[in-house]
Amino acid sequence: MANVKINNLREDALEYHRGEDHAGKIGTDILTSVVGKEDLTLAYSPGVAFPCLEIAKDVDKIYEYTNKGNTVAIVSNGSAVLGLGNIGAGAGKPVMEGKALLFKHFADVDAWEVLVNSQKPEDIVEVVRLISLTYGGINLEDIKAPECFFVENELKKILDIPVFHDDQHGTAIVVGAGLLNVLKISGKIIENIKVVFSGAGAAGIACAKMVVSLGVKKENIIMLDSKGVIHTGREVDSSKREFAVDSSVRSLGEALIGADVFVGVSVRDILTPDMLLAMNDNPAVFAMANPNPEIDYNLAKETRDDVIMATGRSDFPNQVNNVLGFPGIFRGALDVRAKSINEEMKVAAVEALAGLVKEPTKDCIIPSPFNERVVVEVAYGVARAAVKSGVANNFDLDEYRKRLEDKFLEKGRGETKDCTGMVEVRV
Repeated sequence: MANVKINNLREDALEYHRGEDHAGKIGTDILTSVVGKEDLTLAYSPGVAFPCLEIAKDVDKIYEYTNKGNTVAIVSNGSAVLGLGNIGAGAGKPVMEGKALLFKHFADVDAWEVLVNSQKPEDIVEVVRLISLTYGGINLEDIKAPECFFVENELKKILDIPVFHDDQHGTAIVVGAGLLNVLKISGKIIENIKVVFSGAGAAGIACAKMVVSLGVKKENIIMLDSKGVIHTGREVDSSKREFAVDSSVRSLGEALIGADVFVGVSVRDILTPDMLLAMNDNPAVFAMANPNPEIDYNLAKETRDDVIMATGRSDFPNQVNNVLGFPGIFRGALDVRAKSINEEMKVAAVEALAGLVKEPTKDCIIPSPFNERVVVEVAYGVARAAVKSGVANNFDLDEYRKRLEDKFLEKGRGETKDCTGMVEVRV
């Protein structure tokens, strides 16, 4: 990816969203032809009656005759928009349009935002239940915790299509991939490492669950929220209770003594140089608060030359960017008509992303989103795991890999390098 120079972030971003002929970032495309009366006869009346009748006899034929199998709903109430907070569904629409843009560009998935103008999680569940027949998958976005856990769990119970909360699982998958490559660099064993989490919202809890799935022992995890360490003597909601520790440790500084990994999804500058110095050799720091991380990248590097640093920013190495995950995850899940996205599929995505970095270094533990093999490897890994775990029917996986490669490789979509240069941003 060539360096991009943005002269004035605010003005350039507003102009980008205004567009030339139409405002916004995504629209529709015609997949067939409408050049004469014959096409109208087939596309609408009377020809359209035939696929309608086929679907009426067998509802699964909806995948054969409509776009359901390549369509995702991006559902949000705008209650937890990254870096902006509870700004509401309408104000969150540019984010959801951006998500749709990324779905289409990176994985050729058609995605549309569904904005639910309510703060009640029950309303979100009901809206999605009623419209779900339209879509092949549901991507939940920017819904605050703990309501997001309720919405996801309820929808998983009642729907037979994939439901995925990207703020949780997308972040966790990219962090998991980075962690596997950190271990390759440091030579540490995953069962022995100590991991500290700052932030116990949707992303923090999902990241903790993911590292446990990868092999981190739960007793080696300490999680903090805005009130300090989550311990067994505190009253916390059910989403946090799983990671309550029986310990006298109460502060982040205490928790980080001898820690191997810090995962931050909290607030800027909470990780001090002294705390970083108290960590184990070759510490890994995933400082993902946006726009300013838990510790400044340059400050961390000046404090310890053995630190392995990742942030959520594009202007530093090792950006934790969810676009590495959700396009390929849904591509694979949709293609095999998976009934859900389970833990096996998420772990498969982690391993696929980690494997794309052939020779990890401190500045390259996570592949670039513009590595053209990302969607191929993630989609294939997810599809394979779906079939193997029984949430999808048998599928010719060899043929599927070839189809993915034919579609996405060597078409000028991006680079094949493990990691690329950063974007230069001037605010």
